[in-house]
Amino acid sequence: MTDQRILNLAKVMVRYSIRVGKGDTVAVNAGVSAEPLVVAVYDELLRVGAFPVVRMAPDCLSERFFMKGQPHHFTTITPYHRAAARNIDAIISIYAEANTRAMSGVKPEKQTTFARTMKPLGDIRRKKPWLLTLFPTHAYAQDAEMSLEDFENFVYGATFADEKNPIGAWKALSRKQAKLIARLKGADDIRIVGAETDIRLSVKGRDFKNSDGSEHNMPSGEIYAAPVETSAEGYIKYDFPVCQYGREITGIRLVFRKGKVVDASADKNEKFLLAMLDADAGARRLGEIGIGTNMRIQRFVKRILFDEKIGGTIHLAVGNSIEGTGGKNKSAIHWDMIKDLRKSGALYVDGKLFQKNGAFV
Repeated sequence: MTDQRILNLAKVMVRYSIRVGKGDTVAVNAGVSAEPLVVAVYDELLRVGAFPVVRMAPDCLSERFFMKGQPHHFTTITPYHRAAARNIDAIISIYAEANTRAMSGVKPEKQTTFARTMKPLGDIRRKKPWLLTLFPTHAYAQDAEMSLEDFENFVYGATFADEKNPIGAWKALSRKQAKLIARLKGADDIRIVGAETDIRLSVKGRDFKNSDGSEHNMPSGEIYAAPVETSAEGYIKYDFPVCQYGREITGIRLVFRKGKVVDASADKNEKFLLAMLDADAGARRLGEIGIGTNMRIQRFVKRILFDEKIGGTIHLAVGNSIEGTGGKNKSAIHWDMIKDLRKSGALYVDGKLFQKNGAFV
């Protein structure tokens, strides 16, 4: 019997998050471990009259691509991939890795080159409905230092899939976040203070967005905006590792001047951090400030899809601005880095206290 929570999650994804309907062609990209959720999503897409196009790839293919690919593989967009990006109506991507460190041996130069090459396709896809989610695997559970069953409970709790009316629960969170956004209307100066952190930035003319599970991320639970690209001043030490491309970068410290990272260091994988920051001209500027509001997520699990929504944290992303935020920064990367304000920290908006020790005031 299929876990009812998987069926609930599929219904939320299709009917609430991505909202496709009759005649829409929907790509479903996933690892093979996600088969139960892929089947549930496939059935739900058929029920609403959409055309599912499923691609389930073995976990080893990404590693083999970067290890065995020739130079032209990293610098070429094929006609097939260009046509697929243009002709698909919506995209659902389901992470389901069996080995989260499979890419740790890949040279970062290959990854940054490929990211720059594929950016035009990403720009096309981001203008259409798209959604990211995660299916629990042993690898994710191990990274989170949890049993598989506990991690499954965590995932389905964070996505509200364990609720009798999960869509109603997401709509309730949306209303709470809308009230926070109303308080931020017309804001300019934002200051973040915490352990080894004192940084200011401007969001003047940039409205905060309500990330309530109705698009892009499942789970969700954050409000976010694009900082003015030249505004960041100060320093910040991030409390949690950044887990990207099969690597874990810990103890990240960044110093900003006139919106640009002028000094960067890390306790682990510093060389990789610096390589990513040098990926292109926009990689050293901020593309996002986010405030986590999902109180069902209270522990770090090394998956940014969940970690950036931890209630009581903020995150600053270097790189590309998110579509629709008014941000102007362009980059092949978008890296979210999390600052925990729950034990000792504060966020000020135009000089007034907005959040202290993880709680809104």
